[in-house]
Amino acid sequence: MAEYSRIATGSVTSNGGQTLVILPFTPNFIEIFNRGRAVAQNGNTTTTFCITKAWWYTDMGQTAAGYTQTTTAGDYTGWIAPTGGTSSSIPTVVSGTGFTTIQAALALQYGPVFNNTSNAFSISKANPAVVTTSTAHNLTTGNWVIFQNLSQSATTGMQQIAGIPFMITVTGATTFTIPWNTNQSNYTAFNTATSTGNVGSFKQILYPVLYAPGVSFISAITTGTTTTVVTTAPHNFVQGQEIAFRIPQAYGTTQLNSLPNLVIPGSPIYGYVTSVTNSTTFVCNINSTGYTAFATNQAFANYPGQTFPQVLAVGDVNTGGYLYNGGMLYPSPSVFNGYVSSTTVGASTINGPAIQGAYYNATFQGFIIGTGISGTSTDVIDYRAILSDINS
Repeated sequence: MAEYSRIATGSVTSNGGQTLVILPFTPNFIEIFNRGRAVAQNGNTTTTFCITKAWWYTDMGQTAAGYTQTTTAGDYTGWIAPTGGTSSSIPTVVSGTGFTTIQAALALQYGPVFNNTSNAFSISKANPAVVTTSTAHNLTTGNWVIFQNLSQSATTGMQQIAGIPFMITVTGATTFTIPWNTNQSNYTAFNTATSTGNVGSFKQILYPVLYAPGVSFISAITTGTTTTVVTTAPHNFVQGQEIAFRIPQAYGTTQLNSLPNLVIPGSPIYGYVTSVTNSTTFVCNINSTGYTAFATNQAFANYPGQTFPQVLAVGDVNTGGYLYNGGMLYPSPSVFNGYVSSTTVGASTINGPAIQGAYYNATFQGFIIGTGISGTSTDVIDYRAILSDINS
């Protein structure tokens, strides 16, 4: 291998969809071996989707892949073409579901728009709300999405949630849920197939945590001697995090707001995270007994730029950085980056040690194992990724 070439090897657990591998470089050659599919292949036929090996190099194009399918009749080699191309027919694979290299950056923040000019979708009155698309949405549990222009008429629609980032739970090829209660009196079921005068749309937020922790949007607050907060997408807070609230008057519980402080004028009201329940729920030390109730049943507002209830980090933990952990290496910070389906374990970054709770650069590089080659959830996939000096 030449002087400046790089190679990375390891394994990753598939989430059943787009599976992210974070590396300290962007590779130009990738190969994987799916242990889970190799174990499960016994009894498969040439029409059964069971890809055990796949590979990619730059000249194939993004979202392409070569692959090997293990069958009872022997191994079959096939081709996944880039989006819009022609892929192999045995087994039937979808173009554009191979490998994608990534360099997360603000300029590449969003995926393609899913709108009613080409794909109709609806949002139900339910808790949680159900989104149904007319064609496959190709999303995975743990992905983040954001909606725009959800007004159906001058007074009806779901503009109340347009602009909020949501971490989704996939329930089918054309359905997913968002963590928001739309089964309330001020919400109208949204349907781009039957509505007029709108181009309602949503798109995936590809890299939602380039810098973490960021600003989180609140979907529920439980008051008491401590305060429990639920956010619409992962908050990426840690125990000991210092936090501040920004809640518009209409949502209630404004006593949590950092300003104004009626007891000590000019001094912000901050709280501390005392425990983290999961990626979207935490408890803070503020005694909110007697505070006004939090309410998401907001009146329809047919205008852009609506302000939503937010919580954000304002400082570091008092005790400093991560513990040395008995002579082992310092752990790398972890974040829920939109490709993690677990609600309890984030994905490690490549930034090395960081102060707990501090804002740190969570940008990343690497590649995505697409839905056509990622197998099923919990499959263990071995990978080798190379960045070579010469790529011709």
